[in-house]
Amino acid sequence: MLKAIPKGWFSWDFTVTDGTQSLATIDVSWWREKGELKVQGAAYQVYREGLMSGAFILEKNGSTMARAEKPSVFRRSFIIEYAGKHYTLRAKSALGREFLLLENEREIGAISPEGIFTRRASVALPESLPLPVRVFIIWLTVVLWKREAQAAAS
Repeated sequence: MLKAIPKGWFSWDFTVTDGTQSLATIDVSWWREKGELKVQGAAYQVYREGLMSGAFILEKNGSTMARAEKPSVFRRSFIIEYAGKHYTLRAKSALGREFLLLENEREIGAISPEGIFTRRASVALPESLPLPVRVFIIWLTVVLWKREAQAAAS
């Protein structure tokens, strides 16, 4: 089980731990839906292909490792493609912040906030996915949480 811990009270940057040691960091850009993941010392770029639309990309040294697309602007979900397989990341409920990872409509993982007033989360994603891909999935969830928080504040 992984933990995603915000770096500060108002921060959208996270540290990902295995409960005892830091495994990765997620640095989210303030300007666009992009950022940098540092996973066990290696740097990965995460970004949206277009300014307001397009796929979300996980990239290392110019090579795409995984990509995610929103099937609808009205749904809180992504279709993630990695190594020729497709996964669905979607909200568990219409109003909740918990997200499920599905493969062929079967639940294989979840990202669950640890409380109502915190962004700290428990992350149960399959170890068959490499750690950078699991951290990318956490980043996608953070993108949706950030969008919702910004919409609620306006």
